Amino acid sequence: MGLPISAIVTSASVHDSQVAIPLIKLTSNKVTYLYDLMDVAYDAKRIDETSRQIGHVPIIDKNARGKETNHPDGTPEAERYKMRSASERANSRLKEDFGANNIMVKGHNKVTQHLMFGVIVLFADQLIRLLG
Repeated sequence: MGLPISAIVTSASVHDSQVAIPLIKLTSNKVTYLYDLMDVAYDAKRIDETSRQIGHVPIIDKNARGKETNHPDGTPEAERYKMRSASERANSRLKEDFGANNIMVKGHNKVTQHLMFGVIVLFADQLIRLLG
């Protein structure tokens, strides 16, 4: 169970992969961590290179691009990649439990404030669960 460290609010037209590099850099300035775990949507050379330049190990699901791929289970990378589901659960909880699905305000500043309150409450809830 992880704690949210960084968040960026963008318009719906921005693909998540476009903020991967800023998030890697932002988070790296806050905490020390070793792995960048990402799904196939983040399979881009620049993201991989940035992660390595900072000293991280990128574990990014590879886009087959029309070819079959073989992801051997039991490797350390495969086991670490499974931990990515913790961030997926956190995103789901932010949407379902802490208001991100029901934003009733307009404007970037108001939406950002609404979402960041949700992130703060998610952090507190995760911390209580972790310590409890």
